[in-house]
Amino acid sequence: MRYNIRGENIEVTPALREYVEKKIGKLERHFENTDGVQVHVNMKVYNDKQAKIEVTIPMPQLVLRAEERHDDMYAAIDLVSDKLERQIRKHKTKVNRKWRDKEAKHLFAPVGAPAAVEEQEEEDFEVVRTKHFSLKPMDSEEAILQMNMLGHNFFIFTNAETNRTNIVYKRKDGKYGLIEAN
Repeated sequence: MRYNIRGENIEVTPALREYVEKKIGKLERHFENTDGVQVHVNMKVYNDKQAKIEVTIPMPQLVLRAEERHDDMYAAIDLVSDKLERQIRKHKTKVNRKWRDKEAKHLFAPVGAPAAVEEQEEEDFEVVRTKHFSLKPMDSEEAILQMNMLGHNFFIFTNAETNRTNIVYKRKDGKYGLIEAN
């Protein structure tokens, strides 16, 4: 894995960099091949001295993302590492359940994944953030899995069967909806 570690209102010291690489590096054992995987780490310290860390690991069939706040940056790194590990275990369990007759280890190897769209709205409907990403073909079940892994309410994907853009979303009753574009 290659690390892109940035700090906002904090200097990324060699000790801090080494600690992040050590903790996040432990996740490599869950994957067959992590060559070329870029780990994006953003550390911030706010005026109230609270530390925040955001980690995004885009992989071909999976996007791992977690963020944590804590008074201590090292504790925040530990918490975000644990959160990422739980996401990986949850995803592995679902993949194993879906492909019982195949070797899930090979299916779980990283290949590439779509990033989710995030938009922030203000009262005057001003677009303050735009994201671009490529849509990967998948079925609705995989899209729901990706949406849940990212912690989002919706996920845009290309339906592998129809080759059309679809959106899955989480309903207020806890179930899922699917929007098919014409």
